[in-house]
Formats: sequence, C-alpha cells, structure tokens
Amino acid sequence: MVDAAASFDGNRVAANEAPARAIASNHGRLAATVSDAAGLAGYAEFCASALFAPAQSASWVRNWATETKADIVIATLREGNLPALSLALEVARGGPFRVARFAGRRHANGNFPAADARLLPRIDRSAIRSLLTAIAKARPDIDLVSLERLLPDLDGVANPLAALPNFTSPNLALAVDLDGGFDALLSRASGKRKRKKHRSQTRKFEAVGSFRRIEARTPEEVERLLDAFFDMKEVRFAKMGIANVFGDKEVRAFFRALFADALAKERPSFLLHGLEVAGKLRAVTGSSRSGKRLICEFGAIAEDDLAFTSPGDFLFFDNIQDACEQGFDVYDFSVGDEPYKRLWCDIEVQHFEVLAPLTLKGRALATALRQGARAKAFIKNNPTVWKLTKMLRRKAAGQAAPAVAEDDS
Repeated sequence: MVDAAASFDGNRVAANEAPARAIASNHGRLAATVSDAAGLAGYAEFCASALFAPAQSASWVRNWATETKADIVIATLREGNLPALSLALEVARGGPFRVARFAGRRHANGNFPAADARLLPRIDRSAIRSLLTAIAKARPDIDLVSLERLLPDLDGVANPLAALPNFTSPNLALAVDLDGGFDALLSRASGKRKRKKHRSQTRKFEAVGSFRRIEARTPEEVERLLDAFFDMKEVRFAKMGIANVFGDKEVRAFFRALFADALAKERPSFLLHGLEVAGKLRAVTGSSRSGKRLICEFGAIAEDDLAFTSPGDFLFFDNIQDACEQGFDVYDFSVGDEPYKRLWCDIEVQHFEVLAPLTLKGRALATALRQGARAKAFIKNNPTVWKLTKMLRRKAAGQAAPAVAEDDS
C-alpha cells in the first residue's frame, strides 16, 4: 500500500507509479483503500455483518464479476482494521470515457453501499471524498464515479452517499405498506374489488386446467422459471420497441447463477415465483429479501391465450399475501411508475443519484448526464409527453434500432 496524498478536486489525480492495486488515503482516523477483484473475499466477509441493499450483496457482486468478466474496483473506508463503508463498483467503457458504477448496470436498483451502521456517524462528506481520491489515485483511467438509483435510507439508516452533491433520480420507486397484515392492506386498497377479481381469475384458470403458484427450490426450477421469464421479456420488449436488458448471454448467466446460489441458504436472499396454468408458466417474478422488505426485482407475463386474465396481477396478489404471512413490513415494487403497481402502492420512494467526476473528461460527462436526467424526468413526469413517447416507441418497434430500455425491469 502507498499513500494517496493528493486531494480530490474533480481533476485528474496523478497516476501512482507503483504497480500495486491497493492504495490508501487517510482522513482523520479513517483510511481509504482500493483494490481490484482480489478484494471480493474481504468484501464478502464485511457483508456478513454489514448493512447493504440486495444489489450490493457479496453474492450479487461476485456472480456479476464472474459471469460478465467485469472490471471490479472495491473502495473501502476503514477505522483501524474495521471496514466502515465499502463500494463495490464495476468499471465500464463508453466511447472515450471510463465510468465506475454499481455492478449490474440497470439491474442494480435501490442501491445502498455496504456499511457498518455503528461507524456511519463518523463518515461525512470529507471522508467519502477521500475515498474518491483513493479511487482516482489507484485507477487514473476512471473518469467518473456514477452512483445511480440510491435509496435515501435503509432500515431507517440514512444513506451516507447523500453527503455528496446529488440530484433526484428521474425514476420513482413504489412500495406497499404491509402494516396490519393482508386483510388490513386490502381494507385500505380496494380489497373487495381485488378479491372479486382474484376469484374471477381463479375460475378462468380452472376452466383450462389446474393452476399453482411455484417457488423455485431446485436448480432445475430456477432454470425453468428464468427460461420462461427471458422468453416473456424478449417478446414484451420487442412489442414495446425498446432494447432487451435481459438479452445478453452474460446477463442471463448472471441471473441463473445468482438465484441458484441463493438456494444454498436456509432463507434465500433471492427467490423466483411463477404462476403455472395448464402446465405452462404464465407469469414469473424475481424478488430479493432486504431486512423487513421484500423487493420485486423483475416480473413478466406470457403473451398468450390467457394474457387477458392478467396473470401478473394474480401472481402479485399471492406474492403480497405471502409477504404479509411471512412478516414483511413492506412489499417493494422497485423502480418504475406503472399502473399495475399503483393498484397496490401507498408509498413513494424517491431515489437520488451522485455523479463524482475524477477527471476533466469526467466533468464534461457528468454535465451531459445531469442534463439527460433532467430531460428524462420532464418526459416521465408529464403524463401527456410520456404517453406520446411510449406510443411512438411502440410504432417504431421493428423499424429502427431499439431505444434505451426503461429503468424498471
């Protein structure tokens, strides 16, 4: 380890001539260290007792690094030998820029860095900037640290990254308060209508054959549910005229590994559910557990003869009921404001984003990204403009290159 004495000021920090991958910088009693993928073992050890969001779990980061061959950087603030906060990032190239971001691309939502809640009061803006300084010193090729879709708090603990300059994420996240259980929830959310629809759907499913809700408990079931989900999403995204964020083989391999690995735990952190009707999967959801929160990371339905019955709504009904029975406080629909979520949700979560340039090029990129975020927020927060945008995108499907996919997956 060598000292990173230069301060972070948005300009290029001079490259360290030493070949070592670990760099240290001191801020009071807190020391910032940076390592590459070799530091994943230490990160996993920290996560065993740390607070973190699902996309910052050791399993998520490790499987993403393995399946996508991502260039991983792990930056950690320590007090003595104790980690206080750790950022596990992937470095991606886009044109002339290199950007460090949370591992997982757009699949990483509701982000919160791995942190020791007991030491968080010691971490202020200056401490976090010392961490950025260490990143710039260890990796002078990185132009920008881009931390998107950050949770304002996790289990009542404020996100320490909010100490940095930030702005509101253009995408809202929606959730359901499960206080009082499922009956109490339905009493607040048009329960009579929901129960009536659920009974009607049940009769329609029974008319074509048996039906059941499945939770993947074996590697074979993980494969089956994910195969069905990937097929559903491919059809759906093509109809919408947007790029399939689940289309890459490496991304699919990542999710297979993530959900299969979770089966080894008595209480899996990631789990898959499916609605099977007449022997065919009609809806699939992928979820994560985060404290007292059950998060729907993604979902899809089959575009077939039973699509008119809204099998996705049926599966959400059962998933939310099950979440209540398991004692969760919140069912989180994650990023994206959609009508089917509004049928249930009574909580709005406003994420925030941090853009920390490390070079002059990074400064220019950060300016462009902020402007893009403002434009995106304007479009999505204006119902007329957003409706027109989606209509034009659907009309263009198959006639032009796909547009950038929506953040909700």
